[in-house]
Amino acid sequence: MQKRKTSDLVQMAMFMAIIILLAFTPIGYIPLGVTRATIIHVPVIIGSIMLGPFAGAFLGTVFGITSLISNTINPTVTSFVFSPFITIGGASGNFMSLVICMVPRILVGVVPYYAYHGLKKVIKNDAVDLTIAGVAGSMTNTILVMGGIYVFFGQAYAAAREIDFSALFGVIMGVIGINGVPEAILAGILTMAVCKVLLRYVKPATQTAGQKLENTQADASESKEDGVALEEKQDGVKPEESEQKEDREKTEEKQDTAKDAD
Repeated sequence: MQKRKTSDLVQMAMFMAIIILLAFTPIGYIPLGVTRATIIHVPVIIGSIMLGPFAGAFLGTVFGITSLISNTINPTVTSFVFSPFITIGGASGNFMSLVICMVPRILVGVVPYYAYHGLKKVIKNDAVDLTIAGVAGSMTNTILVMGGIYVFFGQAYAAAREIDFSALFGVIMGVIGINGVPEAILAGILTMAVCKVLLRYVKPATQTAGQKLENTQADASESKEDGVALEEKQDGVKPEESEQKEDREKTEEKQDTAKDAD
């Protein structure tokens, strides 16, 4: 149990370090023709599948915090939708900026876990299950972020992008299609490739109730078999010890008889 906890903490620290590295360096962005796909959310997705939804939510929080810091320190014309500390022109961030910045990223660490384990019961193909879970996690981020921008900052965001509000919905859908879909496909491929390797050598931290029951029964059966083997070993030793004792007694009797004869 202690080794399991230590292993989980090590994995958590590793995923956190990767998220921070990707967030603050160009490594987190991969050029795909006319656009760039971010892979910052991929460690969150993988962490969710490997460590469970609570650890995934924590990693998603780290992702959200890096986004908040980045948009506060190096703001763009639309950073007010991610940071309550930014005012650009007549647009200012507020509490809803934190909601957009944090909630989708937290859910990126929750959705893939349930998507993967739910699909395992239906499709039962790890490669397919992991790919879909990766896509689901990525699209959770894209749809909730862009949807939140449209609902809470529609007018201000349209003004910052210098477009009419009536055209904003089409722009939002364009961002989802041009950026979100390639990011989701890339996230699905990376999630499948990395998790297939990790699942081969590292057991996931969380298990379903059925898995826990199966493991408990297997452990009990193994312990019972070990006990039977030990008893058989002890039973095999006892006759040998008994024979040795009888030989010693016979030897002593012969020695006594010889002394009496003398």
